[in-house]
Amino acid sequence: MPEDTIDHAALRHHGDVEAVPGMLDFAVNVRGSAPPPWLRERLAARLGDLARYPAASDEFRARAAVAARHGRSPEEVLLLGGAAEGFALLPKLGSRAAAVLHPSFTEPELALREAGVPVRRVVLPPPYSLDPAAVPDDADLVVLGNPTNPTSVLHPAAALHALRRPGRVLVVDEAFLDAVPGEPESLAGLAAPDVLVLRSLTKTWALAGLRCGYLLGAPELLARLAHGRPHWPLGTLQLEAISATAEPAAVAWAEREAREIAAEREAMISELRATGLTVHTPATGPFLLLETPDGAPLREHLATRGIAVRRADTFPGLTPGHLRVAVRAAPAVATLTTAIRRYHAAAHDRPTAREDPAAHVGAEGCEGATARDRTDACADVAARDRATASGAPESDAAPRSGTPNRTAPEHRAPAGRSHRP
Repeated sequence: MPEDTIDHAALRHHGDVEAVPGMLDFAVNVRGSAPPPWLRERLAARLGDLARYPAASDEFRARAAVAARHGRSPEEVLLLGGAAEGFALLPKLGSRAAAVLHPSFTEPELALREAGVPVRRVVLPPPYSLDPAAVPDDADLVVLGNPTNPTSVLHPAAALHALRRPGRVLVVDEAFLDAVPGEPESLAGLAAPDVLVLRSLTKTWALAGLRCGYLLGAPELLARLAHGRPHWPLGTLQLEAISATAEPAAVAWAEREAREIAAEREAMISELRATGLTVHTPATGPFLLLETPDGAPLREHLATRGIAVRRADTFPGLTPGHLRVAVRAAPAVATLTTAIRRYHAAAHDRPTAREDPAAHVGAEGCEGATARDRTDACADVAARDRATASGAPESDAAPRSGTPNRTAPEHRAPAGRSHRP
């Protein structure tokens, strides 16, 4: 595509701009609202070291931990200040003809274009399956995600291998693969001179604000990427986070989280389809791609209700009718689907059924609510609980006098991440 037809602002758009603090966040694919307590304790224990420069021993320890996690050598690991830094380094490979597969994360294309690297888009049509023959033969750099953001498609490793050829470097963004049980189809353990694999700590570990990631690849490739980086490219807390999350106990913890995500995703697919939305499947990542004729108005309606979803028309190959939502637990999904149904009811000029506000607010949600969130829905839950305890039928539990029936407050679901690895 001619460079003057590329919307760089769209390529730079990410879900964080849609999620204002305090909103119920389906726009950002970060698991939970904070790192698990055990990881916070590890990081807090290093605060006393911040007066010193990051130690070379800490850097090696982090590389060694990552290498052991993936069956590689420390020389095959390049630590990064977030996965985005890895994409920013790609122009150093000197590509003359790069190909980026879409729909996919847009940061690699943006980084290459801004460095003057010629980029060809390879847009996969639904169901977004990888077709190696669609990639131009003369592409000397090929970049794709696995699983792919935002389609949640997991490409077979065999299809990835089919992209390899002499004179070409294959870059696979596996930023979300630790959220897939068993990490199938991964190339992270492959020691090959032409393959780079990128990993991120942002999503599963809720470390978006710390910026941690790494590249796996041949030492010769990594040396080209690292050339010209500043001294101490990562700080002490970043190095500690990478070391901690690569340890066997932490990897086992992430596997349990991945299985929980998979269960929540399957339940979420059913709930969203029941609202009339199209949900792309099969889906393997911690997010889902939705499609509806009125995607933009629906997204705006949800925002007015305090719910953030990610517009997906900034991903090449998708339209304003596409939205992306992060996988969340059932209470948050209930709030989302209730708001979607109300939007559809209003759009089609039909009244909504009178809803029981307690249907979408459990006891845990009421107990954890702020003063602002303790609305009639929580009061009705309490009234119902009192009636049940006294043996009275639920119909005898009267709501507060003079108060109309309203829907559940839209609040953030509990993160549920307190257990240790």
